[in-house]
Amino acid sequence: MENKILEIGNMAPQFKAMGSDEKEHKLSDYRGKRVILYFYPKDNTPGCSLEAQDFKKYNEQFIDKNTVIIGVSRDSLKSHNKFIEKYELPFLLISDESEEVCNLYGVMKEKNMFGKKVFGIERSTFIIDEEGKIVDIYRKVKVKGHVEELLNK
Repeated sequence: MENKILEIGNMAPQFKAMGSDEKEHKLSDYRGKRVILYFYPKDNTPGCSLEAQDFKKYNEQFIDKNTVIIGVSRDSLKSHNKFIEKYELPFLLISDESEEVCNLYGVMKEKNMFGKKVFGIERSTFIIDEEGKIVDIYRKVKVKGHVEELLNK
């Protein structure tokens, strides 16, 4: 599937996917709130764990700003639930094993892991406004300082 290029001002692609709460979630469920949709490579890996803990640390401040945090990776719901339990994460994680949501947002990239070419999620964050429009896009995210930057926007 061809990755489409999303730009600031575009309507965010609609999706339907299973969440860590065992319920189906649609982006349209969150109309009226800002959404931080963040894509990360894998549960329980060092960078992804740090990023999730940063989102947890500032979760209440995001809630105060009418903002919902949703994490997306290709991990299974079982993996997500272990990850949530381990770090006591207070926000939803979406399981995208089919890569449908990842492809809608164009985050699947060829990466070089220990000299081998692999296809995986490029750490990316999309800020979606109350009307469902993309207001900010961060690609090739570096974990350190990222969540604080989002909070200050």
